[in-house]
Amino acid sequence: MRNRTIIISFAAIGLFGLLGWRLFYLQYCRADDYLQSSHRQQHAIVTHQPQRGFILDARGRILAASNKVQTVFVEPRGVADPKEAATKLQEILNFPGHEICGIIQESKNPGFARIMTGITPAQRDSIQNARIRGVGIQSNWQRYYPMGRLTSHITGFVGTEQSGLAGVELKYDVQLRGAEGQNVILVDARRQPIGMRPPDDIVRDGSGLILTVDATIQEFARAALAKQYEAYRAESAVAIVMDPWTGAIGAMVCLPDFDPANFGAESEQMFRNRAITDPFEPGSIFKPIVAALALDAGVIDYDEIIFCENGSYRGKGFRRIGEFGNHQFGDLSVRDILVKSSNIGMAKIGQRMGRQKLYDGLKLFGFGAQTGIDLPGEGYGLLYPPAKWTDSSVTRIPFGHEIAATALQIARAYCILTNGGRVIQPYVVRAVVDSTGNVRQLHRRGSSAGHIIKPEVANWIIRQALTGVVTEGTGTKAASEKWQIFGKTGTANIAGSVQKGYDQTNYVASFVGGAPAEKPEVVILVSIRKPDKSLGKGYSGGTVAAPVFKEILEQTLNYLHRD
Repeated sequence: MRNRTIIISFAAIGLFGLLGWRLFYLQYCRADDYLQSSHRQQHAIVTHQPQRGFILDARGRILAASNKVQTVFVEPRGVADPKEAATKLQEILNFPGHEICGIIQESKNPGFARIMTGITPAQRDSIQNARIRGVGIQSNWQRYYPMGRLTSHITGFVGTEQSGLAGVELKYDVQLRGAEGQNVILVDARRQPIGMRPPDDIVRDGSGLILTVDATIQEFARAALAKQYEAYRAESAVAIVMDPWTGAIGAMVCLPDFDPANFGAESEQMFRNRAITDPFEPGSIFKPIVAALALDAGVIDYDEIIFCENGSYRGKGFRRIGEFGNHQFGDLSVRDILVKSSNIGMAKIGQRMGRQKLYDGLKLFGFGAQTGIDLPGEGYGLLYPPAKWTDSSVTRIPFGHEIAATALQIARAYCILTNGGRVIQPYVVRAVVDSTGNVRQLHRRGSSAGHIIKPEVANWIIRQALTGVVTEGTGTKAASEKWQIFGKTGTANIAGSVQKGYDQTNYVASFVGGAPAEKPEVVILVSIRKPDKSLGKGYSGGTVAAPVFKEILEQTLNYLHRD
């Protein structure tokens, strides 16, 4: 009997010891866990998303903005009977009840399951009046792009979480998205709200962007480019309109383009902003840049005559060089070399410069480096260091081979020639404006203080040589009766992608220039890749690209001078 008493006593002591340990474990070791669990049961967090900032063109037209849309959601853990809730929602939303029930039951998030986005005000009122347990309505922001495809490569687009994925939407995402706010709501056991605490975080709407791009000029450029792009069944096409004095982009069009509001239905290839991502061998539009460098370096004179070998030039260390269209030029001045677009004349100018001078000059113009434009994905182009040049490099780079540049790099180089030799940085965002209307960032940069070539050299290239290209040379289809235009044609071979050498069937047709020559207001580049030669309509820069340039330029200048 005594042994039994002892055993029972020890058992009781052990039991109370275990109970004590359990109480200690729950009270001290798991206290934080249960406190958090209790807090979750008694509180619900409501997150308020900020309104993403607007994007406006240079004249205040909306390119991108966000509107409120209503979303019906369910908190699965708060729904007592999913079938009953689904039946009531089906009648209001005209949405199959079995699908609603499936969404609720299969949700991996016990706190949120989206049922439908974009309900009408009447549907919202009906749901609120029905007071369905566990069902709520959330206001979300939806991005829209009223200009559609027109500015798609500039504005870019946002994803489902309203974060920028391309264009200025990506580049300026931090400024555009703002900061979310949170409210903590006290709820009862049925998850119904019974009170609200002061907000922990105040929502801060995103800042807006004012661009340099003018939607009207953008439309001029797109309409003219699209017409030729389709007529010649081209692979792609680019047009850029720039202010040569400041670097502001007035228009930037890339074809094919896409609908930013429905980007999921488009091929990823459509998203490339080819004006800044795709380098190409520029061909003859490169010649004025090298000629300017040679004149500035003093290796040639303005009135110098160069023998152009009657159309065939051979020498030690380089392959035969001929002329486009099998032209046979003899003695040509530097001006005529540009006007008639002589490859051989430019090759001899390159030989005069030599590797190092030519390379150093091209680096000053920014080739082989990003321009610094405020858009994502910009390429560097390709300019090999002199150590990697062959003996033929100094003869071929001057007429736009053995070097690759983006359309924007070429356009900027022509801006430098146009403004007298000052480097400018291209940009598309003029100002960042916060949600209260205060300007937080303002683009004030124009051209740099110094000249990379002498102003008199740049002015001679523009006003003497390149005006001649349009009046009497390869660019006559760009001529205007109203303005004196300067510019240069280019018909560039495309390097083979599989084997060495060049594609003998396809070309890049380009024209770059501006007006008025006496005081230029715009520089415009047009480049059309792989116009279909089989159509029999031509494929050269003077035939394919120059008319597009003329249309864009005349419409743009008429628009700018309309007052």
